[in-house]
Amino acid sequence: MIGRKNTGISIRRQCKFLFVDRSKIYYNNTAKDNVDIVIDIKKIYQEWPFYGYRKIHVELKKIGYKISRKKVQKLMQLEGLRAIYSKPNLSKRNQAHAIHKYLLKGLRIKKPNHVWQIDITYIKIEHGSVYLAAIIDVFSRRIMGWHLSPFLDTNLCLQALDNALKIAKPEILNSDQGCQFTSNAWVSMLKENDIKISMDGKGRWADNVFIERFWKSAKYESVFLQCLESVAQAQKAIGDYIKFYNNLRSHQTLKYKTPMFVYDNNLTVKPKELKCPNLPEKTLSIELINENIKNSHKQCNFWP
Repeated sequence: MIGRKNTGISIRRQCKFLFVDRSKIYYNNTAKDNVDIVIDIKKIYQEWPFYGYRKIHVELKKIGYKISRKKVQKLMQLEGLRAIYSKPNLSKRNQAHAIHKYLLKGLRIKKPNHVWQIDITYIKIEHGSVYLAAIIDVFSRRIMGWHLSPFLDTNLCLQALDNALKIAKPEILNSDQGCQFTSNAWVSMLKENDIKISMDGKGRWADNVFIERFWKSAKYESVFLQCLESVAQAQKAIGDYIKFYNNLRSHQTLKYKTPMFVYDNNLTVKPKELKCPNLPEKTLSIELINENIKNSHKQCNFWP
């Protein structure tokens, strides 16, 4: 009834005379276009799940779409697509709990077990998330203890600390101001073991930077390269990676020595003549690593 080729009367006036909402005239074409766009957005996201709407907008423009960045953002929100990234505020403070002073400012750490740091992160699995607490020795970068649990509670951290104390005991243990670390159970356990309590300043993630760097390494070098379907698989993957991280993975800041080597020898990592433990004879080529990453992205249909 409403004709686009009618040059005598505009579409706006035709809609006004017939009491029709003008937006409905364009609805069918817009809906069809959106379906095509979403299909291509999902293809790009499956290939690069760490891309946000800005980078996906750039990729869509490369293949010929004339679309605004805001529309890409809206379509991704409707489809529940979000880039992989570290989520802040995993540990939230309990206002009723006491906060302890940050003790590491200007402190020179000269030996193992002088300062430990603890933090919590999440690991994505097929049907949800599990939580990982880990403790790192700042001097050597060795992971001293860790625990994986489907529950984000104080017991998660207590188990990680208990595992670490079976190996050694630190002088200072630093954490954020999360409710797990300000709880009576956590504070009591540290005091019973004569461990000084240190806490980051509010919003100061850099105060706990060494364990934060470990999260990035663990996720990009292990977790994101696998399709973890269960808690048991996540447990094995994290355990295997921590063994590799402690015993085989060399660190640039440690003069390319391993955390275990530095920890066991109490090194200042200055001498150049010290040797690293032997690495495995078989190594993957860059091309094969990239191919494995691409294949893992295609096989996983449950990426966050």
